[in-house]
Amino acid sequence: MDQFAARGLTLEVPALDEGSFETLTLTAQLALIERLAQGDPVDILGSSMGGYLAALYAARHPEVRRVVLLAPAFRLAERWEARLGPQAMAEWRKNNFMPVYHYGDQRERPLQPKLIDDAHQYEAFPDVRQPTIIFHGQTDDVVPVGDSISFASSHPNVELDILDSDHELGNVLEHLGRRTLTFLSAE
Repeated sequence: MDQFAARGLTLEVPALDEGSFETLTLTAQLALIERLAQGDPVDILGSSMGGYLAALYAARHPEVRRVVLLAPAFRLAERWEARLGPQAMAEWRKNNFMPVYHYGDQRERPLQPKLIDDAHQYEAFPDVRQPTIIFHGQTDDVVPVGDSISFASSHPNVELDILDSDHELGNVLEHLGRRTLTFLSAE
């Protein structure tokens, strides 16, 4: 964060679940981003589901200047349902919760199925028009790198950086920081 401040960039990292991971929806998270941005020109960054949210927000807000996506979870609802299968989805809806790994907390937390039900109203690949850079690990086993390749190939405004890493991109943080700062500082 000091590197951002040294370049005059302010980095805000909101808790997108607003303290309620169990009842998480894309709609509520997008509303929080909207409240925080207040219609001002902003650069937006996001990882995994946060990357998908950043893309959804940018596609709806032309005042967004630049977009940085890390392993964006495009096709969120479709991928979750395919990964779980019909029986597990039915069980999730019946029980109204399922334990899901929370990367921020580094532990499993209960999650209601309304996240996926709500996600169905959003496009799998948001039409982002702003300058965008995507970082994606080539060995990502959570979000397929092919989705980022498809997205970038249909958006000339998108630069794709495929890295020798996994979903968490933990071994390439220095590279991500440098490239992100350069990208956000460009005129």
